[in-house]
Amino acid sequence: MRIEIVGAGPAGLYFAALMKRHDPAHEITIHERNPRDATWGFGVVFSDRALEFLRADDEELYQYLTPHLETWPEITIVHDHTRVPVAGNGFSSIGRLELLTLLYAYVERLGVKLRFGVEAESVEQLEPADLIVGANGAFSSIRAQHAEAFGTTVDWRPNRFIWWGTTKPFNSLTLTFRKTPDGVFCAHHYRYRPDRSTFLVEVTEATWMRAGFDRLGPEAAMRRCEQVFAPDLEGHPIISNNSQWRSFPAVWNARWSVGKVVLIGDALRTAHFSIGSGTRLAMEDAVALFKAFRDCGDVPEALARFQATRLPPMKKIWDAANASLRWYEEMDERVAATSPVEFAYSYMTRTGRVDHAEVRRRDPGLAAAYERLHPELAGGQ
Repeated sequence: MRIEIVGAGPAGLYFAALMKRHDPAHEITIHERNPRDATWGFGVVFSDRALEFLRADDEELYQYLTPHLETWPEITIVHDHTRVPVAGNGFSSIGRLELLTLLYAYVERLGVKLRFGVEAESVEQLEPADLIVGANGAFSSIRAQHAEAFGTTVDWRPNRFIWWGTTKPFNSLTLTFRKTPDGVFCAHHYRYRPDRSTFLVEVTEATWMRAGFDRLGPEAAMRRCEQVFAPDLEGHPIISNNSQWRSFPAVWNARWSVGKVVLIGDALRTAHFSIGSGTRLAMEDAVALFKAFRDCGDVPEALARFQATRLPPMKKIWDAANASLRWYEEMDERVAATSPVEFAYSYMTRTGRVDHAEVRRRDPGLAAAYERLHPELAGGQ
């Protein structure tokens, strides 16, 4: 097969690797608009469960990546000035550029061609091809060209966020919610290498306006957030990488393929960063698409199989991500109305996928503290 992939992110790279490893005769080219050493953001995060999925599907890649990961066994919720550690939630992280660099080397050793600095905006540019994969992110040009055929919808959510980093190496994935006169500021922060952490700040639209972020320049915005999160940063600066305030687009496509063109990763659907599953979903898309081609006789059958088998498990995570983003849209009210323990419990159960029994299994101490506030749960399972 001649396979043309647009986008050298985890989804496109991993699909290329799986296909080429299975059949070296495939001619696979990946087109990436950015230079080889360019990337946005700072770190990406994997839950222990995500790594279990990767190990089950691809022990070779799991062993290749894990020596480069930072790991920790818990998360921490900070309710203004009260820290609530929550056990039973292991995570790992890696710098986004480091992850991509590792994957570039991995696919090139297999014989996949990488073309950087190339704009592949239309299907016509990629002909002739047996399969065209749109793996070029939430604002995919390949998807936009056939948006009506894909049944694309984009729901722009109201919260604002900005993706920064810091030199403070945090010891766990931490969600810090600080009260200010303008509203609650939330920081999602975690270490992705020994001397660096991601430091993503999220606020509601109302807080963003009251704080004047619509008027503040990049440096002034960083200084303001350094003041708000001074107890957490402990003198370390916030670092920008062309960081800009953004709103989150909840992307969905009713149909995943049009002819021989298929979408994977964020081009197919976006999952809010608060559940830490974007990279996992991208790589699981690649596995599902590969298995469909491995098991089916032709392109139409494989693409139909891909959507049929991948949709149910992916939709569960997508629904959870949307429940999580709505929880953050109500964070000001939740911080004001709940105690630190209740707030941490609300965070853990926000998607509907974790019930009280699961909280008790993961962190008996948090469950017991919550039961003291809600005795009716003490005898439950």
